[in-house]
Amino acid sequence: MVVLSLGNWWASLSQIQHIFWAIAIVFSFLFLIQFLFSMIGLDFDDVDIGVPSDGGDTSFSGDFSLISVRSIIAFFTMFGWTGVLLLNSGKAIWTAVIFSSLAGFIGMFIVAYLMYQLSKLEETGTTDLADAIFETGEVYLPIPPAKSGPGRVHLKMKGALKELDAITEGDGLPTGASVRILEVLDNNTLLVESIDKYQFE
Repeated sequence: MVVLSLGNWWASLSQIQHIFWAIAIVFSFLFLIQFLFSMIGLDFDDVDIGVPSDGGDTSFSGDFSLISVRSIIAFFTMFGWTGVLLLNSGKAIWTAVIFSSLAGFIGMFIVAYLMYQLSKLEETGTTDLADAIFETGEVYLPIPPAKSGPGRVHLKMKGALKELDAITEGDGLPTGASVRILEVLDNNTLLVESIDKYQFE
């Protein structure tokens, strides 16, 4: 009965309503999948689409990109549902198209702005770690020798205790060893050296 009711409801819609409903459902599903992936630590790879600066650019700055996978999904999600609501309220097709497009661009801009702010936070975190170079810390999880794998170190920065991955070029370093930070590598991994008076085997 439910299937028949849905079929009758779908058949009662106009062609333009079919289009808006299809867009709303498909892109809402994609939005949900993207959200769930983010919750478990996975994510869609963003593809930032830009145009060379001498021919115009979709970016407002070097870091702010308006067009990406996330923002496109946001555009069509807002576009679809706004169109559905306006058509159901009896608005004309062109009114629905215009206001749905406006809502889509607003959604696209909001998502792009949020991602820009997140990227700034990540950059700030990296900059803070750069300030830790030549500071000292303590090994928490043993660090294997000769960059053969990461351990972890405790490091105090601006009054807060951070726990970070670390590797060393020399001998392995056991828990409790005092180390000096030499460099911040990819993924915020620290390159450290022992500052103890003896060598660890």
